[in-house]
Amino acid sequence: MREWADFTTETDADGALHLALAGPMVVSSVGELDVRLRELGAPVARIDLSAVGAIDTVGAWIVSRLIDEHGAAIAGASKEAQLLIAAVREKDLTAPAEGTGAPGNALTRLLEKTGAAAIAYKNGVVELLDFLGALLIAWFRVLRHPSRIRWISLVRQMELVGVGALPIMGLMSFLIGIVIAQQGAVQLRQFGAEIYTVNLTGRLSFRELGILMTAIMFAGRSGSSFAAQIGTMKLTEEVDAMRTIGVSPMEALVLPRVMASVIIMPLLGFYSAILAIIGGAFISMFSLEIPFFTFLTRIQEVVPTHDLWVGLIKGPVFGLIVALAGCYQGMRVHGNSEEVGLKTTVAVVQAIFAVIVLDAFFAVFFTEIGWG
Repeated sequence: MREWADFTTETDADGALHLALAGPMVVSSVGELDVRLRELGAPVARIDLSAVGAIDTVGAWIVSRLIDEHGAAIAGASKEAQLLIAAVREKDLTAPAEGTGAPGNALTRLLEKTGAAAIAYKNGVVELLDFLGALLIAWFRVLRHPSRIRWISLVRQMELVGVGALPIMGLMSFLIGIVIAQQGAVQLRQFGAEIYTVNLTGRLSFRELGILMTAIMFAGRSGSSFAAQIGTMKLTEEVDAMRTIGVSPMEALVLPRVMASVIIMPLLGFYSAILAIIGGAFISMFSLEIPFFTFLTRIQEVVPTHDLWVGLIKGPVFGLIVALAGCYQGMRVHGNSEEVGLKTTVAVVQAIFAVIVLDAFFAVFFTEIGWG
């Protein structure tokens, strides 16, 4: 038969209660006791625990609450009960629940959050610099000793991020070319300038949208893959095991992915630009009645060579940014599997944001040097 916790009371000359608890003060036996204790009308001056048997954190919390509410003194507590009550009270005093602060402390909470964000930003910058430094050390090491380059891993990553991406990127670029040509023709028709749809499609594909859309798709496809792969290896302690046996994770994991991205991105950008132009030529046969091969021939006449170079110059930079974001966030994973999803999302968002910002800087730079 279950034994329930109970109490008795005595009233002193001042009207204060002397409370004597009895029985097991554990979660399974204090439900009714807690309700009855909350109904006490007089202040409690003393709590006698000499008749208490087993006690857990729930029982200790009830005693702690009585102490806080009434300022009661404790007597007859066992050593175990004293330690547990002290631990519960220390936790309550040093770690208040979030969101329970006084309403008048809004400015204090704002300053506290601002300070915490600044510290987190500073720590993030330090971690990023540490990562870049380790990557540069690994890069100079393989330059001095080319035999350290993991060619099999490099070729494998080029296959994954390059050859494996051709179908989806080709389809997306083809459709984007159709959209550019169709929408451009609709607007230019108002001025009787439909023929300039060729110029619009060619220059946008080679100079901007070809490489930019490729970088965005690359971030979503390969950047997320880098973060998830390396993050999972961090969780399973494979990265630590590599360090233990003397293998540099930077050389084995990060460097092949970065090199593959830098090499593959210009090729993917050029491939996407060609598919976008083919898409534009395809839709122009129907909406503008421009023959397919006439459209392609016209592209060679109206697109300057430096537009091609603009896209090819952007490619390695965008590939480097995407690979760095994915690998860096993957190396930051720790704790649990939820971190993998979180860091993967952060890697994709950071990569896309950085690519768009850099593209804006490139647009201003190339215009200033006469390649506008």
